[in-house]
Amino acid sequence: MSAEIETRLKELGIVIPEAVAPVANYVPYVITGSTLYISGQLPMESGKVAVTGHVAKNVDVAAAARAAELCAINILAQAKAALGGDLGRIRRLVKINGFVASVPEFTEQHLVINGASNLLANVLGEAGKHARAAVGMASLPFNAAVEIDAILEIA
Repeated sequence: MSAEIETRLKELGIVIPEAVAPVANYVPYVITGSTLYISGQLPMESGKVAVTGHVAKNVDVAAAARAAELCAINILAQAKAALGGDLGRIRRLVKINGFVASVPEFTEQHLVINGASNLLANVLGEAGKHARAAVGMASLPFNAAVEIDAILEIA
């Protein structure tokens, strides 16, 4: 499956970056048994948060969905680091939790987190179909527009 994932990434024009180091007192991932827990990932690109602000105030849904895609790419980067470079060890993406910094009146968090869900399903195929939550937040670390964590079943 690893070759299939690498092929899909190439077809989608996605380059998995080096995993981002934690910026506080936590670890980027934990493996227990056959479960990989990945800490919340921000929309990091080129070493900085790429999309900041609040959806429906100074970030539109399309930009926020792109932020969610970047979070998903960073989830894959952490998974790759955790699994010794072998994304083929992913049996199933079990669940993602998506947090969207948004104004109180905004109710389309699900459309934002679709950015991550679509990317992960496209990259991982059937194993990328997952349960999820999409929640509005008053604010997120570093003024990020989106943060997403993940739970994966691994071999």
